[in-house]
Amino acid sequence: MIFAAIADWAENDEFPVDFMCTELQVSRSGYYAWRTRPVSHRTLTDIDLTCRIRRIHAAGHGNPGVRRIRAGLAAEGIRCGLGRIWRLMRAADLQ
Repeated sequence: MIFAAIADWAENDEFPVDFMCTELQVSRSGYYAWRTRPVSHRTLTDIDLTCRIRRIHAAGHGNPGVRRIRAGLAAEGIRCGLGRIWRLMRAADLQ
């Protein structure tokens, strides 16, 4: 989270990266390692699930809840916990 804030500020040229890392008490090497790290498998599956959830939600005319979304995913052969679906729906602003 801190590294994302540093990246945002660095992109807007508000503050130099060295200054922000010092003030936020993180290492510069940690920030640059975070920037070059590939996207995690979990994040990629979250993106895929969010697209599927949006499609199922739209097909349900905007009113299916977490359990109906889970049933729709199960019909597609995807097993997923209610907590994860709830978190993704909340992040996608579908609740």
